[in-house]
Amino acid sequence: MSHEASAGTEPQEEETNFLYPFIDAQEVDPKSLLADLAASAREKAAESLALRQATLDANIELLGTVADELARRFTGGGRMFTFGNGGSSTDATTLATLFARPPIGTPLPARALTADSSVLTALSNDVGYELVFSRQLIAHAHDGDIAVALSTSGSSPNLITALREAHHRGLYTIGLSGYGGGAFADDPNVDACFGVVSQSVHRIQESQANLGYHLWLLVHERLGEREVLAS
Repeated sequence: MSHEASAGTEPQEEETNFLYPFIDAQEVDPKSLLADLAASAREKAAESLALRQATLDANIELLGTVADELARRFTGGGRMFTFGNGGSSTDATTLATLFARPPIGTPLPARALTADSSVLTALSNDVGYELVFSRQLIAHAHDGDIAVALSTSGSSPNLITALREAHHRGLYTIGLSGYGGGAFADDPNVDACFGVVSQSVHRIQESQANLGYHLWLLVHERLGEREVLAS
């Protein structure tokens, strides 16, 4: 994280050792530096793989339950709305795109509430950022639809506000969060919460992407498109 310098003090150097310990090392041998880089990449890849598998194992039953409900709602004409802040906004767009424009299988109606910068900036300016997603749900969502909030903390006020609005309107509400679930885990307005047990934003988002992909696969299985699973 960055540090702001207060008046009359020297700016503090940003600490990076906890992420990439080799960056600040006084390394003069290119071969040794490349070895450090390769070892760091292997360590992070192994850590990511282990967490993704552990998260999938811990949520396998919930994935099946949620896939059943999503398939039922899509069959009945329901639509999916995804949303998140920061990096999670990109993940929300990716998830919606996977359902709406899949590489294989039937496209399903899905829309990211983070995709239109005009809408986001207008609502943020006119009514406040806390309502930036709930106001879009008021305008577009109906009973029978699906709301998916992605967050590394699970505690963002605008996401919680949107999930409350979605639940009130009869949407099936799903939260993806790190830190074991955050506020999503105990929120009565969240019908299903997928918690990733990690303190790392990077690893949390990787595991959430994996959960979203498996959810997409299972929904298509419920819809009778087993060729998607076989691809």
